Amino acid sequence: MKILIVDDEEMIRNVLREYVEFEGNEAYEASDGREAVRLCRENDYDLILMDVMMPYLDGFSAVKEIKKTKDIPVIMLSARGEEYDKLFAFELGVDDYVTKPFSPKEVMARINVVTKRHNAKPSGNEILKFEGLEIDMAGRNVYVDGVKAELTPKEYELLFYLVRNKGIALTREKLLCDVWGFDFYGDDRTVDTHIKMLRGNLKDYRKFIVTLRGLGYKFEE
Repeated sequence: MKILIVDDEEMIRNVLREYVEFEGNEAYEASDGREAVRLCRENDYDLILMDVMMPYLDGFSAVKEIKKTKDIPVIMLSARGEEYDKLFAFELGVDDYVTKPFSPKEVMARINVVTKRHNAKPSGNEILKFEGLEIDMAGRNVYVDGVKAELTPKEYELLFYLVRNKGIALTREKLLCDVWGFDFYGDDRTVDTHIKMLRGNLKDYRKFIVTLRGLGYKFEE
């Protein structure tokens, strides 16, 4: 697996490179967001470890630029642990958010979870239809009245999970655990924010995502 490590601190890049290569992966480095964008234009990577605070171009802006052309899983690494920063990162399509200081072993565990989830492909060419809402499971496409909806990777995973568990009441805690993979960095507002964004993209068919007051959500026709 080819992993791009983006951080302006050489010591952090060296530590992460050591762990990444020890696990049998190929490690590549960039010292700022601008260099990361350039490398992603010229090469393909399986995952990016992206710092937030960097010179020339910050991590958020770099992710936004990279996501325009390539669907590469991203794990943010940041000393900024405020909820606002985490939610903003998830809105950009980031897969995970690790607050510094962190354990390299923890980062590797998160890498394994993110890549496993990202590489999981639904079997067959299953297409589900709910009135004018069409969900192409294998192709990872969602259409609203025939028009392709622009969902972030996390919005798609959330919708996929809700649909697969149609009619079942799902707590916010379960959604955090099963969709995000780790539940210790998120809270109820993380789920609520993504549900709000997802509903906005589904337009009239937002009605299928039912709020269960004080509990969570469920997908119901």
